[in-house]
Amino acid sequence: MNVKRGSTTFLKIIIFLVGIAVLALCIWLPEIAVRDARVHPDTAYFLIPFLVCAYGFCIAFSVALYQAYKLLNNIEKNNAFSELSLKSLKIIKKCAFTVIFLILLGIVSLRVLAKVTVSDDASGPESLCLMGLLATSIIAAIVDALQKPLKNALDIKPKNV
Repeated sequence: MNVKRGSTTFLKIIIFLVGIAVLALCIWLPEIAVRDARVHPDTAYFLIPFLVCAYGFCIAFSVALYQAYKLLNNIEKNNAFSELSLKSLKIIKKCAFTVIFLILLGIVSLRVLAKVTVSDDASGPESLCLMGLLATSIIAAIVDALQKPLKNALDIKPKNV
């Protein structure tokens, strides 16, 4: 399985740039939250749960990015069908389910916030959460679809050697 080095290098650069964006978000997030708490002091008690969900999302997403980077390294070394690749896919799938859980928690928090503050309409942020939920679910399904044939190939490989 020969993979052109350019395509994996391009994907590694994309992963690196997305990682920088996530890091910038983590640095900028408390400032945004504090500014919002000053503007809306009646909902400032939602600041801590929001930050916990946001940082949990960033950590899970960063771990998935790192595992995708490792997977690309394995592909580049013509070692795509290995236990390390299978382990990376398992971790990416767990991170996807963690992100799905955190997004669902965020939707519930938005619903509660909308009920507590009568003037707020949470339909915009909720629709963004649902789009993120759909994208993450698609990624989890793709990883699961990749994981099954890889596991089967690894099970057959020792028998043929």
